[in-house]
Amino acid sequence: MPLQVAAPPMLVAPTPPPEPQQKPGAVEWPQSLREWVQRSFMPENLNHSISRAEMEQKLKDVISFYRANMWSIDWAAMPLPQVMISREREQRLREVAFVPTSASVAPKSLSPQNARKRKSSDGVSGQDVFSPPLAHTTDLMQRSSLGDHVQPGLRSSVEFPRASSKLTKSEKRQRRFDGGYTSTHRSASPTPVPTGPVVGTCQTLEKKYLRLTAPPVPSAVRPESVLRQTLELLKKRWLQDANYSYICDQFKSMRQDLTVQRIKNDFTVSVYELHARIALEKGDLGEYNQCQTQLRSLHLLGLNGNPTEFKAYRILYFIHTANRAGLNDAIADLTPADKEAPAISHALQVRSALALGNYHKFFQLYLTTPNMGAYLMDMFVVRERLAALCTVCKSYV
Repeated sequence: MPLQVAAPPMLVAPTPPPEPQQKPGAVEWPQSLREWVQRSFMPENLNHSISRAEMEQKLKDVISFYRANMWSIDWAAMPLPQVMISREREQRLREVAFVPTSASVAPKSLSPQNARKRKSSDGVSGQDVFSPPLAHTTDLMQRSSLGDHVQPGLRSSVEFPRASSKLTKSEKRQRRFDGGYTSTHRSASPTPVPTGPVVGTCQTLEKKYLRLTAPPVPSAVRPESVLRQTLELLKKRWLQDANYSYICDQFKSMRQDLTVQRIKNDFTVSVYELHARIALEKGDLGEYNQCQTQLRSLHLLGLNGNPTEFKAYRILYFIHTANRAGLNDAIADLTPADKEAPAISHALQVRSALALGNYHKFFQLYLTTPNMGAYLMDMFVVRERLAALCTVCKSYV
């Protein structure tokens, strides 16, 4: 009987593991791109003058701009975002340093939309290649987000909050007093920008006040010799017409010309003192306070003027605004000689009478106010009269 040999078992091919499913709309990012992002946040590559928010926003802009052909981009040769930001800052500084030779020549705009309209003859540097247009970038950012597709290990280092471009009130005020041409950005190697004062060449006596939005042009700034003539003209105009709207505008224009030329002398003090007195007479506390603030620093320089007169105004001003901290600081700044001055002594007596509730003494002082302090006391005498009447009524209840 022949031997029966069992058939060998059939070899079954192993089933391949299922391919990982990607999220709908997910994008696979090149490894070189991921490495470029990682290099951007390495400690040795960080620039302390560039914030993390700026770097993350630049990363998002560049990746969104090259999203369509990101596999063909040599990310190893792509400049890091901090390098791009530094180049952009240097370009802005060069544009700010440019002063047009004619009033008809408009300064170059720094907005991205106008940057796209430049021609090749406009001298656009090679760094603009890495600055994607804002409109195209915004559209791509709305349709995709790198944070949804990047590896979990990179997610913590690639967050893209929007950096706020709004300035605080104090920063705006500081820019206005600086002449409007100081930059808040600092780069590692900025292009030198002229830091010296402007020397005006304008010979026009009257000039409307315009807030600076660009570096001041010498041909639009009046030198001190012309400003002295303007001051004499304004004195005559004020006595003749008493048009405060015109006078205030002209004085603000004079103060601006003095500021951009960094002129701080006896003439500067006379301009601010006269404007402060006129503002007091018309009850314009806003302009008066601006003049008062500048006069305080000018008087500390030892320039000729009337510091005791304006120290007295300062005390009465703080009484009117009920600013106890400012009032205490103003009194602390007084010297023994200051306290003996008639105007300051009067202001201190006003403060003491109100603190003690001595309204009889207060109204006597109101009738004997020296200089122009009566204009300040007019602003709070009604308030104190009502307080006195309330006290009288309580005493008879």
